[in-house]
Amino acid sequence: MNVAVIGTGYVGLGTAALLAHIGHTVTGIDISEEKIAMLQRAEVPIHEPGLDALLASVQSRLTWTTSYDAVAAADVVFICVGTPPGPDGTPDLQYVVSAAASIAPHLNGHTQVIVNKSTVPIGTGDYVTRLLEENSVTFHAERHAVVSNPEFLREGTALHDSLYPDRIVLGGSPDAVAHMTRLYAPLIEQTFVAPASAPRPETYTRPAVVKTTLQSAEMIKYAANAFLALKISFANEIAGLSERVGADIEEVMTGIGMDTRIGSRFLNAGLGWGGSCFGKDTQGLISAGREHNYDMPILQAAVTVNYRQRQDVLQKLIRQLRTLKGKRIGVLGMAFKPDTDDLRDAPAHDLIERLHGLGATVVAHDPIAMPRASREWAHLTYHEAGSVEQVFDRADAIIVATEWTDYRTLDWNALTPRMRRPLIIDARNIIRNPIDAQVEQIGRDAPAAEEFTMDTSL
Repeated sequence: MNVAVIGTGYVGLGTAALLAHIGHTVTGIDISEEKIAMLQRAEVPIHEPGLDALLASVQSRLTWTTSYDAVAAADVVFICVGTPPGPDGTPDLQYVVSAAASIAPHLNGHTQVIVNKSTVPIGTGDYVTRLLEENSVTFHAERHAVVSNPEFLREGTALHDSLYPDRIVLGGSPDAVAHMTRLYAPLIEQTFVAPASAPRPETYTRPAVVKTTLQSAEMIKYAANAFLALKISFANEIAGLSERVGADIEEVMTGIGMDTRIGSRFLNAGLGWGGSCFGKDTQGLISAGREHNYDMPILQAAVTVNYRQRQDVLQKLIRQLRTLKGKRIGVLGMAFKPDTDDLRDAPAHDLIERLHGLGATVVAHDPIAMPRASREWAHLTYHEAGSVEQVFDRADAIIVATEWTDYRTLDWNALTPRMRRPLIIDARNIIRNPIDAQVEQIGRDAPAAEEFTMDTSL
């Protein structure tokens, strides 16, 4: 099929690469001339492992443009634009509205499916249908249908999640969903050749296909992210109590994660979630409940616990240093998670802002995200470290804010002598062996000489 993808962010680029790889002809559209120029030069504007190689391998089936003219020839049009939270937590749909209004004049006489890939509030599918109808003289309800096809990608593993998904959710009319099933047939049947950058797992067979209504598909996306956010906040809340009663949060989460009703994923205590999804989508559900006069106290508590975690990490620092005025604090990690340069709602942002406000000098480092931070965090006051060693130089304390592999494998004992005071606030629990420094972790004591190993043989 001919496919148009509106938006060249994480979702749009991943969608374009996936569809081109499984055999479709794809045109990527973005209003940013800078982004399109980069893509036309075969430069990828985001960091996602393996994405550059995959895009390069399908160049013959990919075109990049700022013009919506390609919509006229498309069988399927994906809307993959941002829906950032507004001041009250309600998703801002201005980019979705703009995309739909720009698509509408280019609709033609053949069957075309418009796909909401963006995370949108329940009811947006119907709203987009009305926008198309109002802005197109050729709109016809039997030929032009809107489908909700939410993404479930994790930044850092987006290629794997795109090519080998747990499930594909398709919400819309039966005819439109059937059209999408044909589009995704090579993905559903797994008949495509796996790229070298993302080999097919040996145990993987094929994804489940969930066919449902527009409203249910939109709710599935929000509910899934909110539940994962809740699991992380639950782990962090239990971590706080574990510290006070002498329990080890990792032992506790290992024990409960073995219960198949619970599962072990998303139970890692630490600095809390960040990124573009969990906070926004959880707040989106809360605001939807508010619109319908329905309180959602569990989700509100998950949000409260998550952002409290950032303050708790600072309190650990203050308990040790008493005052931060005149202190030099190193921050290891700026991206909200490893293997991405995404800085949206990154915990490190709040730490840097608060540390500076308390009078500290902040030196920050990230293996990938520093160039992007210099643009997007220009409002913050901190020093960029050209190397990890510079973070440790004369530091009164170090905070581990992102669990990059580069930091997991550091020779800590070689670096801590550079510090004025060897104090490490390991907010991601990555230090696994004793080091020559005072270490504070989340929900557990610092590593002892003999590491704990749970016996699961009984």
